[in-house]
Amino acid sequence: MNRCYTLLLCLLCSAPFLANDSIPSTRDLAGQAWTDEGIDIPESLNTDLDSLLRDWHIKVRHSQRKDCDCDSAHVPSFSDDVLMKRLASIPTTIPMSFNPVTKRCIDLYTKERRPQVQIMLGLGQYYNPLFEQALERYQMPLELKYLPVVESALNPNAVSRAGATGLWQFMFGTGKMYGLEINTLLDERRDPIKSTNAAVKYLNDLYRIFGDWHLAIAAYNCGPGNVNKAIRRAGGKKDYWQIYNFLPRETRGYVPLFIAANYVMHYYKDHNLCPIETELTTITDTLWLDKKVHFDQISAVIGINKETLHAMNPQYRHNIIPGSSEKPHVLCLPAEYSLAYLDYQDSIPRFLADSLLNEGKLLAAPQNITASSNGKYHVYKVRRGDTLSTIARRNRVTVNKIKQWNGLHTSRIYPGQRLKIY
Repeated sequence: MNRCYTLLLCLLCSAPFLANDSIPSTRDLAGQAWTDEGIDIPESLNTDLDSLLRDWHIKVRHSQRKDCDCDSAHVPSFSDDVLMKRLASIPTTIPMSFNPVTKRCIDLYTKERRPQVQIMLGLGQYYNPLFEQALERYQMPLELKYLPVVESALNPNAVSRAGATGLWQFMFGTGKMYGLEINTLLDERRDPIKSTNAAVKYLNDLYRIFGDWHLAIAAYNCGPGNVNKAIRRAGGKKDYWQIYNFLPRETRGYVPLFIAANYVMHYYKDHNLCPIETELTTITDTLWLDKKVHFDQISAVIGINKETLHAMNPQYRHNIIPGSSEKPHVLCLPAEYSLAYLDYQDSIPRFLADSLLNEGKLLAAPQNITASSNGKYHVYKVRRGDTLSTIARRNRVTVNKIKQWNGLHTSRIYPGQRLKIY
């Protein structure tokens, strides 16, 4: 418990998490205690959709998942009774309250931000297992895995106006407090695994402080100091809905948005929402690198798309993995590329090292490495078991070049397909 009290003192003395920490005027809690007036739409859902996709460095296929049969053009509506029963049937320990505010937030996800929700449903296939493992390790409610839906729309590169960063939107000081390394080349607030472990520890500490998950979640958003201030102004009441009107404006909608996120992630099919299929694979390997390596080196030698490297390793700010023998760093790869990396692990750090890893040029944006073409090519007939990466390695070219030469928009190929190789 000493750590818990120390944390509380540190956070209460620190600056508020939000730029706007004003407290709303007092209302009659015996009357209409909750309204949807002033509910802020999260920054992550206000982002332009095209910009969102570009920032994620994820190529989203235009087709929806084949295991989801829905008419996304039709937007159904349901009565309050139906919504209430559905919320009550979700297997959770955190109360899923239904009221006009949560209904407004459910409408936001199911009616107003449908394209973003369908992308988040697809990305959840990749990120949810990471969240579940960390929560299970601490024996915490698994429904907390949907908190990053509200925080970042599952965008590891999200940065708020206040500077909160990553899937879990850590501020600089809080990230440091929970052991996340942040420097010129590395920002572990963007690291899906390390930031998740830090967020779970932080939420666990907040729950030990307040003894209530709604209050802990609110404190995660605006800081425990603002929650304690709201409790005092509500006459000592320690229930989220009783202190609702005394919370900062953004936080008033935070718990309802979390409840709505749980709802839509469970009942998206009923609302004709279908997960968009992404090219992020859930079959991955993790390698520890003890040498400094640039993404361009990895991409050129083993033929992996650099966008995939960035999407799976968003913590590296300048596409450089600052590995050393004293402090190795992680590289996450699709499993199909891990053996290729191990085969070339000695030559990869030496490839164009003078230009890519020159100390004077580390922060310069390197030019994309491409294979040269003299206008001549041969036709390769794809055989069973071939992948673009194995074909690229065999012909000493990059996967990107093969895709460019053949007008391919994905890495999928099929036996009998003919490919031009320059």
